[in-house]
Amino acid sequence: MTDLQWKSAARLVKGYAKKKFSPVEVARACFAQMERHEKALNAIVEIRPEEALAAAGASEKRWMKGEPQGPVDGVPALIKDLLLVRGWPTLRGSRTVSPDQAWDQDAPSVARLRECGAVFLGSTTTPEFGWKGVTDSPLTGITRNPWDVTRTPGGSSGGSAAAAAAGYAPLTLGTDGGGSIRIPAGFTGIFGHKPSFGRVPAYPLSPFGTVAHVGPMTRTVEDACLMMNVIAQPDSRDWHSLPYDGTDYTAKLGKGLKGLRIAFSPTLGHVEVDPEIARLVKKAVKVLEELGAKVDEKDPPFADPASCFRILWWSGARALLGQLPPEKKKLLDPALRDVVEQAMSIGLDDYQEAVKERGLLGSRMRQFMEGYDLLVTPTLPIPAFEAGKLAPVAADDKGKWVNWTPFSYPFNLTQQPAASVPCGFTSAGLPAGLHLVGRMFDDRTVLHAAHAYEQATDWHKARPPGF
Repeated sequence: MTDLQWKSAARLVKGYAKKKFSPVEVARACFAQMERHEKALNAIVEIRPEEALAAAGASEKRWMKGEPQGPVDGVPALIKDLLLVRGWPTLRGSRTVSPDQAWDQDAPSVARLRECGAVFLGSTTTPEFGWKGVTDSPLTGITRNPWDVTRTPGGSSGGSAAAAAAGYAPLTLGTDGGGSIRIPAGFTGIFGHKPSFGRVPAYPLSPFGTVAHVGPMTRTVEDACLMMNVIAQPDSRDWHSLPYDGTDYTAKLGKGLKGLRIAFSPTLGHVEVDPEIARLVKKAVKVLEELGAKVDEKDPPFADPASCFRILWWSGARALLGQLPPEKKKLLDPALRDVVEQAMSIGLDDYQEAVKERGLLGSRMRQFMEGYDLLVTPTLPIPAFEAGKLAPVAADDKGKWVNWTPFSYPFNLTQQPAASVPCGFTSAGLPAGLHLVGRMFDDRTVLHAAHAYEQATDWHKARPPGF
């Protein structure tokens, strides 16, 4: 059996049911793929082959009896190193976190996957505390993009994105506090979905507060829908979580987009977009029209909320790390340490004004979306840049990663569901992403539109050269 590592989760469970291949064979194929490519990519923090193969063996026995434990029983999964995994150290990409702790809980999304029989292969890299839009840290070094190992996979869920794109596992978990699922999905040519805030329970709450979401990162939209059916289950530890509504995200996939109302904003009214990216996104929007959507070119009613986002996000960094003793602060990523120092000048009035601005932004977008089912933009204005850099240009001392991610963070402020689906490649062979933003609470439309576009194109079938 060849290429088991590239099969989707949906195809794997069908194959298990028909006894065409086993969870053990699939887990071994995934580990073999890691062994071939991990030295070049550096996407994995923790690898647990003995545990994984034992779990896969138990899954195989359940499938042989025709008694799977859940919809992802036996499917390999990787977990971002910001999410708690029982029995594993969750170091958050930081040398300031001691591994000598109990580690006796699963995060809600991890718990739901475990309950449904997913096979955990290991955990994936993150920048320190998930603080930036690329993936490198003093703890784990630089993670690289499978499409070009000299380039970044983006971040902060860059390890999960690189791993999915490289065939390490069909299911990976990411977090998104300003684009951290969608940025690396766009840079690596995979699918990433940031659910409506509260749709996927989280515990403990991110130090960056109510901009931080947990969601699926996969090679196909169908697999993300399958994951959502599992991880959107309730968990009482998250007091922000939405009431469970029983939605089956895999139901009625494959229908067209007739009657769907889309606002297409190629620049949000202020963003300079790389011409190749702009061209690919415009072609993708034409596909949405051909599928039956009604598209208006229209910008949403807000100016760039970068200042508001920085105040709220930088304040979270200050609350998390501002009181570290000097000897621990020295261990931090120097650029993160600089963010903490910048945040020391944020006053209460500044913070309250940012909260007020966020509320106005959310209100405007709720009203704007009364006229549209989706807002469509590029995922990113640029293709992936050099690995190990914080930004594509050196002169970015205050904005950090916010300056080059203008399409993602506004929708963390508004808490809307949003996803990135691959929509082509630049002349240098680097992926581009189409960004779909939905009405608050309407994850289904985002996922179903992304699936319709994916099935009308072949971008999701591409593999990085040499993989």
